[in-house]
Amino acid sequence: MSIGTSGSPGVQDILCARGDHGALGDLGGGLGLDPDDLPDGLVVADETGRVICFNSAAARITAVRATDALGAPLERALPLEDLEGRRWWRLTDPYGGLATRFAQPERNLLLPGGREVLVSARYVRTAPTGPVRRVIVSLRDTEARRRTERSHAELIATVAHELRSPLTSVKGFTATLLAKWERFTDDQKKLMLETVDADADRVTRLIAELLDISRIDSGRLELRRQPVDIGAAVGRHIQAYVASGQDADRFLVRIQQPMPDLWADPDKIDQVLSNLLENAVRHGEGTVTIDVAPSSSPREQGGAETAVTVSDEGSGIPEESMGRVFTRFWRGSKRGGTGLGLYIVKGIVEAHGGTITVGRAASGGAQFRFTLPVGTPAYLL
Repeated sequence: MSIGTSGSPGVQDILCARGDHGALGDLGGGLGLDPDDLPDGLVVADETGRVICFNSAAARITAVRATDALGAPLERALPLEDLEGRRWWRLTDPYGGLATRFAQPERNLLLPGGREVLVSARYVRTAPTGPVRRVIVSLRDTEARRRTERSHAELIATVAHELRSPLTSVKGFTATLLAKWERFTDDQKKLMLETVDADADRVTRLIAELLDISRIDSGRLELRRQPVDIGAAVGRHIQAYVASGQDADRFLVRIQQPMPDLWADPDKIDQVLSNLLENAVRHGEGTVTIDVAPSSSPREQGGAETAVTVSDEGSGIPEESMGRVFTRFWRGSKRGGTGLGLYIVKGIVEAHGGTITVGRAASGGAQFRFTLPVGTPAYLL
């Protein structure tokens, strides 16, 4: 909620007008706002420094009952310390400090017991340099931020681990070749160079995955839409697997005609298909079945979609793991890879306006199904 600037007319009367943690008074045409409806903790002290508002979120975050906080001095109701152990209210002195100060930026402070909380404050004055009439404090739990920081730390650790092995190999083989080139036969040199080439490809794929994750998380994933023949795209992937030694009989492709026009980013769709087929081939068993069919969208009445289903005959994904399949670093029972592929697949499909789900195939194996809306993009009409 925006508190406004210091000295704004009516701001003092908007917040906690009843002198307790009840309604916030009339807000724009008589709209009453209860502090307990706010998602963040709200604490308000009057001109004497005593608490007149302590909402339910503040009580939850601080583990202090509102009845104990109301009427108490702000320093006692909200005994905050900075990370160096200094009493925060004595340090900032909102009532006796600089007359030009009107706010404290958000920062990490400590509650009794060492629990961290994000705190920001606004000083409401009767005039730009007049005495403080209200001190308005916003409190936020740090748990969500900690989860984000842990996720980033896990990503960095995973990337460092995945990069170390191929780079060590590249460095080792190139250093050996440079130092002892004449000692190796042509076959030995070729083997080492092929290994270096494969490891360089592995590093390139990892960097591409990291860039995709960055773009997905920031909402900047660019799509270059053009007509896509999804059946032909599936056929190309199957041919590549057969050419690499897979038995052609292991794949069953069923395409229902007629297929509606699909406008999508062909490179991104190839990335989705490649990941789902690789998972089915590497981690599944038996026949890998790919069904491509037109579908209708349950979200948009009359909306047409293309549905692609990839299923195998392996042991499938345990029920308790299905909710985590599209999260970062999920790898299932078999190790290998970064665990980022399905997270990226979900981001690509959703960027197209589609959906992706995971379930159990009729044969008992894993089944992935994604849908993409069809039709010419609005900017081309």
